[in-house]
Amino acid sequence: MAAFDAWDVVKVPFPYTDRPVRQRRPALVVAANGIQEAHGLLWVLMITSAENRGWPGDVEVSDLAAAGLPAPSVVRTAKIATIEARDAERIGSLAAADRVEVARRLSTELGRPAN
Repeated sequence: MAAFDAWDVVKVPFPYTDRPVRQRRPALVVAANGIQEAHGLLWVLMITSAENRGWPGDVEVSDLAAAGLPAPSVVRTAKIATIEARDAERIGSLAAADRVEVARRLSTELGRPAN
């Protein structure tokens, strides 16, 4: 099984909350190390097209080539999932400036101030 790091962009069978299907979609790894080693799991945030209606907390992906994404996209910080690491395929990495904003928005959602 491949090892993943936080801020990797991966393709995964992302679950939908409104229907019982999964589709291979890009996602951002936000936790890997310990939970991957102990349980074979990753915590990921959904990445979706920037053309979709925006949600509070969305973060625009500024470097599409580095992220391995073909079209303008946003990280949807409100949509987090736990997935099996064996189902993920690394396609890129999130730019450093975007990481700061995603971390800030996640900290807000968790009710903790960003460091």
